[in-house]
Amino acid sequence: LGATGYIGGDALHAISKAHPEFEWTCLVRNSDKGALVAKQYPKARLVYGDLDSSDLIAEEAAKADIVCNWANCDHAGAANAILAGLSQRAAGELPSYYIHTSGTAILMIHDQQLQVYGEHSSKIYDDIASVGELISLPDPAWHRDVDKVVLAAANAPLRPLKTAIVCPPCIYGLGRGPGNARSVQLPELTRRTLQRGRGFTVGGGKARWCGVHVQDLSAVFLALVTDAAAATEAASLTTKATWGPQGYYFAENGEFEWGAVAGLVAAECARRGFIESAELDRLTLEDVEKMVGNHLMGPHWGQNSRCRASRARRELGWRPVMLSLEEDIARNVDVEAEALGLKKGHAEVAAGNA
Repeated sequence: LGATGYIGGDALHAISKAHPEFEWTCLVRNSDKGALVAKQYPKARLVYGDLDSSDLIAEEAAKADIVCNWANCDHAGAANAILAGLSQRAAGELPSYYIHTSGTAILMIHDQQLQVYGEHSSKIYDDIASVGELISLPDPAWHRDVDKVVLAAANAPLRPLKTAIVCPPCIYGLGRGPGNARSVQLPELTRRTLQRGRGFTVGGGKARWCGVHVQDLSAVFLALVTDAAAATEAASLTTKATWGPQGYYFAENGEFEWGAVAGLVAAECARRGFIESAELDRLTLEDVEKMVGNHLMGPHWGQNSRCRASRARRELGWRPVMLSLEEDIARNVDVEAEALGLKKGHAEVAAGNA
C-alpha cells in the first residue's frame, strides 16, 4: 500500500532494484495511479481500490508473504484489514510479515500534554533502551491508535504473524518513486517563507526533531523486507531483525533545531533574492494555523520529537549515507520557488527567457 506516495514510492524503488525477483501486488486508487506504477514496474500486479476497501485488502494480504503499508499511517481500517488477511494462515505454518509505517510525531506527546510550542526538551527516545515506553505511550499521542492495532496483533498468541513498526522522523530529499516525490515539513516551511516574504519560528524556535533522507529510510525498509524474505525462503523462524512487540525501528541521521533550520531557509531565500531579509518572525501557534489553514504543521514545527535509531544500526547494520537536512535546503528553495512562479524553469532558461 502506498506505492505512489513519497515514502512508499522510494521504498519500492529501493527494494525492487535490490530484489528484481520479487513479485509485487500494489493497491492503487485509479487507472491514473495504476499507469504510474505500471510504467516504472511493468511486472507489478495492480489491484484497484482505496484504504477503505477492507475486503479487497484482506483478500490480497492473505495471499502475501510480506505486506508493507506505506500509506496513511492513521488509517486503522486498512491496518486491521491487512492483519485480518495475514492472520488467515493456519497455526503451524511459516509466519507472514507485516511492516507498518508510523511516524515520530508520536513523540510530541509530552509537549502536546503541556501545550508548549517552540521550547527545548531534553527527552530523547531510544528504540532499544526506551522500547517499553514507546510501545505504551499515552493514547492521545499522534498515530498511537493504529500503532496499538499493530501491537495487539503482534501480541496475539499462536498467530503465525510477525510485525515491525518503522517510525521515521522529518523526512527530506527527492523521492524516486512513480508518484509524489515531495516531503512535507521542510518543503512547507520553505514555501511559507517564500509566500510571506519572511522566515519564521513557532514560539522560540527551540523545538528539536530528527531527520532522515528518504533514501536512507528506504534502506531500513529494504533491510527488513530482505530479512523477512530470507527467513521465508529458508523456511525458517529465525530472523536477524527483531519482530513482534519490540520490533520498533526509528530511522534518523542526527537532529536539528527548527529555529536554526528556519534561519537557514530564510538566509538561502534572501541570498537568492526571493525575500529581502533573513530575519525571523516569532509566530504563535494560532498565527501558524491561520497561515497554513490546518492544525498539523504548527505542532510539527513547534514541538519536540527526539529519537535515536539504535535498533536498525545494531541489528540491520544500517548506516545513513545521504546528505543532511541542512544540505537539502538549497534544493528545497529551488523547487518551491519554481512551483510558486518565483524562479524560471529550465525550459524558460534554455529558451533565453530567464
